[in-house]
Amino acid sequence: MIELYLDSVDIKQISRLNACLPVKGVTTNPSILANADTGVSQALSEIDQVIDGARFHVQVVSQTVDEMVDEAIKIDKLPFDMVVKIPATEKGLAAIKRVKKRGIVVLATAIYSSQQGVLAALCGADYLAPYINRMDTIGGDGIAVVADLQKLITINGLDCKLLPASFKNTMQVMEVMKLGVGAITLPIDVAIQMINHPAVDPAVEKFSQDWRDTFGTMLSFET
Repeated sequence: MIELYLDSVDIKQISRLNACLPVKGVTTNPSILANADTGVSQALSEIDQVIDGARFHVQVVSQTVDEMVDEAIKIDKLPFDMVVKIPATEKGLAAIKRVKKRGIVVLATAIYSSQQGVLAALCGADYLAPYINRMDTIGGDGIAVVADLQKLITINGLDCKLLPASFKNTMQVMEVMKLGVGAITLPIDVAIQMINHPAVDPAVEKFSQDWRDTFGTMLSFET
């Protein structure tokens, strides 16, 4: 089954969506945490109280290969189910190779091309995070990149999952899910869009009104 993550540390909205969706955990990045003005330890501790057995994806902020590796080791030691996010840059790929030798679970992030993603997979990354809408914004085709990566993973027997990120609408989400990706992470607003449709509430209200007109306040099993 596809792993569903929320790309947020908004505890109120995470709690809301976890109540009705099979949320595997959350993905974070330095911008998400900075914008929420919360650190990793605080955010993860709060979310862990809401999502039972949550898996957390946390990104390194170090700049050199050695520093990335050291930071990844420390992130991995946090008392949660951790995945270390490392950008799929030249230095990041070098860090991924070294980190994987230690058995640490890694997500290669900031992927903008299929060649970048497949190289990260060959370096041992467990998850690949192509940025769908960011690619589209700069004139690329995020869905096509995901399709190419999923094909490359399959035909080469690579042991990793695609975890597409950066969505602005539900159409993008549905298109990548059709490609058979193993995981996906949604911003809060898009996750809510996935649940809601403008025709649903009026339809449900019509059912309720028809029932009340005939049976009043009686419940279904009482009739």
